[in-house]
Amino acid sequence: MTGRHHSYVVTVTWTGNAGQGTTHYRAYDRSYRLEAPGKPALTGSADPAFMGDAAHWNPEELLVAALSACHKLWYLHLCADAGVVVTAYRDSAAGEMRESSGTGGGAFTLVTLRPQVRVAAADQIAGAKRLHAEAARRCFIKNSVNFPVRHEPTVTAER
Repeated sequence: MTGRHHSYVVTVTWTGNAGQGTTHYRAYDRSYRLEAPGKPALTGSADPAFMGDAAHWNPEELLVAALSACHKLWYLHLCADAGVVVTAYRDSAAGEMRESSGTGGGAFTLVTLRPQVRVAAADQIAGAKRLHAEAARRCFIKNSVNFPVRHEPTVTAER
């Protein structure tokens, strides 16, 4: 692959040592802190199904969020270039993961993005719908995963 190279630095710090370290599976908390230079920290944990804290972001949610945000950023870029005026955007994205039986691992099998887009005028709806496919082709995160990412957009107009 040719083109410009980009690097990303994130620090993940485990904050869940309950005093015994990992002496056994139930001896420690799954919490962690995510940090990147110049940004507020995020708190994370495992999915509650894996003894995590539901009040914190888990890696699976972060992956679904990354796919949704990447699609949105490309979509807004393409709309701006095409003269489609987006006035609101909200995505109710959902991911499906399957655990491997007996191996302790697993993998995502599908993520579905459901962007709800509002454009300034009704004559922009067709173009706004069409641009979702191009955003899907360009999304860096989607191009990096090995499972399907479906798109079920709806587009409405203010007038």
